[in-house]
Amino acid sequence: MRNPKVTVVLGGVLIVAAMVGATVVWVNDVPGWLTTVLLLVALVTALTGWLMTFRDLTPPRRRR
Repeated sequence: MRNPKVTVVLGGVLIVAAMVGATVVWVNDVPGWLTTVLLLVALVTALTGWLMTFRDLTPPRRRR
């Protein structure tokens, strides 16, 4: 079983990668349709990273 802390770190890495990738695409001269596609990929990557990072922060339920 994977350590839950690794999931949080991988989520953070995905968020940072999406931010850097979106910045590189935005700054460079890329055709419009390709910019749109790559920014959508960056958005999905960032959302996936956010979910991976924050899904484990809910407090665990106590068993009775």
